[in-house]
Amino acid sequence: MTSGLWELVLKGIWVTVQLLVFSALLAAAVSFVVGIARTHRLWTVRFLAGFYTEVFRGTSALIMIFWVFFVLPPAFGWQLVPMWAGTLALGLTYGAYGSEIVRGALNSVDPAQREGGIALSFSPWQRLRLILLPQAVPEMIPPFSNLLIELLKGTALVSVMGMGDLAFSGNLVRLALQESAEIYTYILLIYFVIAFLLTRVMRGLEKKLKAGLGRVPEGGGKKLPAPRPETTAVGAEAAGGR
Repeated sequence: MTSGLWELVLKGIWVTVQLLVFSALLAAAVSFVVGIARTHRLWTVRFLAGFYTEVFRGTSALIMIFWVFFVLPPAFGWQLVPMWAGTLALGLTYGAYGSEIVRGALNSVDPAQREGGIALSFSPWQRLRLILLPQAVPEMIPPFSNLLIELLKGTALVSVMGMGDLAFSGNLVRLALQESAEIYTYILLIYFVIAFLLTRVMRGLEKKLKAGLGRVPEGGGKKLPAPRPETTAVGAEAAGGR
C-alpha cells in the first residue's frame, strides 16, 4: 500500500479507538446505574431498570444505530454527528448487558456482609460503597473484559453511517487496490492486536483489585494475606464510630 492509503487506515484506527473509549465510558456508567437499580428495594425502580435492560438487550445494535442517527434527531429538530450517534447507540446497548454483570456481582456478595453493615448502622449507600462494591467489582472484571471486546467488534457497525472507522477505511483501501484478501487480513490483525491489548489491561486491573482484597486470580500465584480490619475502609469507619 502507498503511504496515503496507510494514513487512511491509521485515521480509521484512531476513530475506532475514540469511539471505543467514549462508548465504553457511557456503557460503564449505564451498567452501574442500571445494575444497582436492579437491586433496589423499591419494586418500581427494579421494574424500570429491568424494562430498560430487556428493551436494549432485545434489539439489534445495528438497528439501534440507524434509529439514533436517522429517527431520533428529526423528532427533536437536530442532527447528531456519526461519532456521537454511534457512542449513544453502542453505549446504551452494551450498558444493558453490563448492568446484568453488575447485578449478578452484587447479588453474589455473601449476605452476611450486608448483615454486618446493617449491624454497624451503615446507611444503604454506605453498605454499597464500603462493603458491596469493593467485593463485587473484582468479580465484574472478567465478564466486563469480554463485553469490552464485544464492544470493540461492535464499533465496526458505525461504518453504515459513513463514519471513517477502521472497517470503513479498510473497505475504501480495498476498493482502491482491488485486493480483498490482503486488506481484510490486515484489518483482522489490527482488531486482534487492539483486543489483545485490552485483555492485558483488564487482566492487570483484575489482579490489582483482587490483591487489594487479599486474593489473586486463578493461576496468579500465592494468596496474599487478608488486610487487617482497621486498614480497610469499613474497619476504619467502624472504629471511628466507637
